Amino acid sequence: MGSLHYIELSKCPIRFDAVSQLTNVFFDDSNRQIFAVRSGGATGVIVKGPTEETVISFCMNDRGTIRSIKFSPDNKVLAVQRKENAVEFICFHGEQPLLQEIIVHQIKAVVYGFVWVHSREVAIISNSSIEIFTVLAEKRQVRTVKSLNIGIKWFAWCAESNIALICSTDNNALVPVLIKQKSITKLPKLEMSDTNREVQESKVTLGQVYGTMAIFLLQVSTAGMMEVEVYLLNGPGLAPRKCHVLRLGHVGRFAINTVDNLIVVHHQSSATSLLFDISMPGELVNGVTYHIPITPGRSIRPFALKLPSLSPDGQIMQCELYSVNWVLFQPNIVIDAMLGCMWYLNLNVESLCTLISDRIRLTEFLLQRASGKQVLLKMLCQMVDEQYKGTLLTVLETIFDKINRVYASWVQLELQTQTAQPSNVKTTPKLPPAPKVLIEQQDMYTHVFQSICERENTETILILYLHSLNKHNIAAQEDLSKMIISELIRNRSFDTLRHLVSYSLLLESKPIACFLLSHSNVDAAISQIALDMLSKIGAHDIIIEVLLGQDKVVDALRLARNSKINETISARKFLEAAQKANDDLIFHSVFKFFQLRNLRQRGSMDFLKTAEQCGEFVQYYSNLYPKELIS
Repeated sequence: MGSLHYIELSKCPIRFDAVSQLTNVFFDDSNRQIFAVRSGGATGVIVKGPTEETVISFCMNDRGTIRSIKFSPDNKVLAVQRKENAVEFICFHGEQPLLQEIIVHQIKAVVYGFVWVHSREVAIISNSSIEIFTVLAEKRQVRTVKSLNIGIKWFAWCAESNIALICSTDNNALVPVLIKQKSITKLPKLEMSDTNREVQESKVTLGQVYGTMAIFLLQVSTAGMMEVEVYLLNGPGLAPRKCHVLRLGHVGRFAINTVDNLIVVHHQSSATSLLFDISMPGELVNGVTYHIPITPGRSIRPFALKLPSLSPDGQIMQCELYSVNWVLFQPNIVIDAMLGCMWYLNLNVESLCTLISDRIRLTEFLLQRASGKQVLLKMLCQMVDEQYKGTLLTVLETIFDKINRVYASWVQLELQTQTAQPSNVKTTPKLPPAPKVLIEQQDMYTHVFQSICERENTETILILYLHSLNKHNIAAQEDLSKMIISELIRNRSFDTLRHLVSYSLLLESKPIACFLLSHSNVDAAISQIALDMLSKIGAHDIIIEVLLGQDKVVDALRLARNSKINETISARKFLEAAQKANDDLIFHSVFKFFQLRNLRQRGSMDFLKTAEQCGEFVQYYSNLYPKELIS
């Protein structure tokens, strides 16, 4: 039953004091910190996040009800909003506040909220402007750095992109604003088909998908069902455009997370979550891609929470999933303030894969997932297993092409990075980020192909993979080449082997050629194929050794002369081979060749006694031709 649940809550939630009459809870999605603020006399604050182990605890004076509270990125300044037109800043020494040095900043507008954009810079967003202020702790004041005057109804903030989406009082336009250190940039407004409609703040979610800022608008379709319009901010100066629509097929309350570049839409009334991947194909209508869920909606995996107890066994409580008390934050945060738990939402890729039967579609899906590599290799192992008996070869070919297309792009990026580095620069060039899933030849060899060694369809599968590599201009490596050679020799597919060597589809190297030669006892054709490879890579020294071993002394000598290495070859080695050939004519020819070389090099036909050690062959020649003058 475990495969029914492909979305799960993190096993160890961050626990905090639950909401009560005395305790309020706030969340800062930029720092991923949760604040439990306990009132009564002095205000006690416990800050946790982004992990359970990260805890800050302190007390403040009770100066009124807190509306919002956030730390600067370095946790050195605390910003607190208590009034609608003021924000106060409290500097910290270590983990304790300097309460006597509170800076109160008041403006002539209604403050909707604030976000930290730097360790000492905060952007305050009001109904009339966006202003960036620098907190000057030593002077106990704040100073305006940048401002943008604009009428605002409400705003949403994307911490990952540093972009605020504001609903302008001017025709309810939705306008993205990039807010960074000392910089406010108003971007083009959303291109919406219905420019007169007013979008409610509760229907908007901001996030990032595949590295691009995305705006999710929950809308009612013409059929009366709910759908999510996905607007992508594709580049500076470009207006966010509706690129995708997610068809939910339900009505009611929804909430959105993003997990591993998947859009997760939670439906409260059915207690299910729908998964969408905008990188996968859908129905294209007027430039907009319409998507249905990857699989039918499933519930989040049930979660059992261990409660504090004096009993060593503790007490276990089943948490209510999709509770009305849940509040979701981006990208994958779920908070139940009544329960006092904060979870990270995770994707169980292996469970999800059991629900996608189309292996090509599953491959496309896994290539985009951070944890998809091992699952994809496992799927390939299942596909090449002998139970399929080659019936999935067409599907395999497509899958090989998809994984090798990614592999080829990565190889090309590596080459470009290395060649772009000047030769006089000694620092190692920085490689581009690797793809989400990169399956190289060694991965395939180790985790997939070795498991099917010497099986019926192994040769076919290996050749299929080799042709896919060649199609993407990727050279075969040593381990793969040796395995292919072994399978071809085992099946006596010598013509195929000759073809692969002829067209340079296998790795051309001395080790591979020697590997071929080691199997030359199986068939004479293998030896010739090895010699063909050695010839292509110019390994004349090894070819000469092979020819001498085959008593083809004249052929070896001819090769040495044609390859212009005849001035350096060993006379003793050739004379020894010529003597073993038991052919006086061959020995005579070889002996005379080296005599003439000696004459050319040293002005004498004599062999060097110590250096060349050819005395026994001189004597042998003298015995064969006693009347001929040697010196």
